Amino acid sequence: MATDWLGSIVSINCGESLGVYQGRVSAVDQVSQTISLTRPFHNGVKCLVPEVTFRAGDITELKILEIPGPGDSRQCGDSQQMDTAMPGVGCQVGPSQNGTGKVLKKPMSSSAPQNIPRRTDMKSQDIVISPQQQCSKSYMDRHMETLSQSKGFRRRHNSWSSSSRHPNQVTPKKSGLKNGQMKSKDDECFGDDIDEIPDTDFDFEGNLALFDKAAVFEEIETYERRSGTRSRGTPNEKPARYRHDENILESEPIVYRRIVVPQNPNKEFCTDSGLVVPSVSYELHKKLLAVAEKHGLTLERRLEMTGVCASQMALSLLGGPNRLNPKNVHQRPTVALLCGPHVKGAQGISCGRHLSNHDVHVILFLPNFVKMLESITNELNLFSKTQGQQVSSVKDLPDTPVDLVINCLDCHENAFLRDQPWYKAVVDWANQNRAPVLSIDPPISEMELGIDAKWSLALGLPLPLGERAGRVYLCDIGIPQKVFQEVGINYHSPFGCKFVIPLHST
Repeated sequence: MATDWLGSIVSINCGESLGVYQGRVSAVDQVSQTISLTRPFHNGVKCLVPEVTFRAGDITELKILEIPGPGDSRQCGDSQQMDTAMPGVGCQVGPSQNGTGKVLKKPMSSSAPQNIPRRTDMKSQDIVISPQQQCSKSYMDRHMETLSQSKGFRRRHNSWSSSSRHPNQVTPKKSGLKNGQMKSKDDECFGDDIDEIPDTDFDFEGNLALFDKAAVFEEIETYERRSGTRSRGTPNEKPARYRHDENILESEPIVYRRIVVPQNPNKEFCTDSGLVVPSVSYELHKKLLAVAEKHGLTLERRLEMTGVCASQMALSLLGGPNRLNPKNVHQRPTVALLCGPHVKGAQGISCGRHLSNHDVHVILFLPNFVKMLESITNELNLFSKTQGQQVSSVKDLPDTPVDLVINCLDCHENAFLRDQPWYKAVVDWANQNRAPVLSIDPPISEMELGIDAKWSLALGLPLPLGERAGRVYLCDIGIPQKVFQEVGINYHSPFGCKFVIPLHST
């Protein structure tokens, strides 16, 4: 009975989302609830696909426009007849005397063409309608409603029929391919049924465990060893890691002991690069400065160089650019500079002058003496031209903690100064102020240190300083290399691009 309706021209209204389709019925199946139209028209515009399949749930209205006669073929006819037979939509059908439907035409609506792709592997399915029954609109509506409520109706997710989820999808049209080739390629890509996909998730860990990496690398290594090719690396080999300041290409091995002293050093230090810096005795250090002064490195030059290096280190300890910023005028740091009446004190005064020039509030303590050294007098004359403050009494020192204390009270030779009342008073003030202490060229003996330092700055070469000296830094005061050689020291500069470097105990 379903074959009697093949070749009929029908109009199918699928609602506002899909529009109205017309065409000849090519397949009807009530089991899967589908109907197929060949050479379809969508809203009066010919579709690009040769055939469209609809589901019963998507059809809101079905109208029969023409029923084929007894002599008509079941095929769909030629394309010209189809093109002229589909000008209108929404037509009513009335039975004529000869049993054929009478077509009543209605103007079509103008809208953009929307083409519905089809699934070529879908089976032909029929809707059984008796040809003797009256083909009215109400009968077809009741029949399609009954089919939609029947058991076994199932929505196919992978169907390319006219569904509400894919109203505008069109089968891509490639140049040089015929319709049969296009259909076959679509079936290869989209022909699998969604029900055939397994519901279980893919086991990534289980499949990864099947790969034996050790066996694969062993096989590769064995092959490269037999063939003589160079291995690119095995899992046991770790690539060399270099720092940003290390050279990858090394022409010569690095010599870390570049400074050799004539005497056996009591203590050795090393730089951040690993270079060994041995300590020297106070007698050898004093001889080195004397030879340098003989060759033109006068005391004034050494004082200036020491003051620059010490002030540079002090500025870094005070916070550097984060603290010393023009926008942070309210955070002006305060430094208490404790100096004695000797050359070490002159070095501290030079450091205070440079700190004051960098907008640091410097409070210089220097006891009153009837006669001062010429170097101290010259440095005091320059310091007085700055905004620094000079005091000679412990009472004038600040009661609140300062940012930094620079200790230049101790001397290598004049040990009698430690018995003076002013010295003991200043030491007590420094220990009670709780500010970090920087010592410039401290003495060797720990018994002579009245103030525990957090940092100590050595000049040229370090002395064998103890634990109370804190962390040791070394500054370059400009002694030439041949001056070191003259006193028996094989010297190679460990400073690199800096004038002040930290030293680490070995």
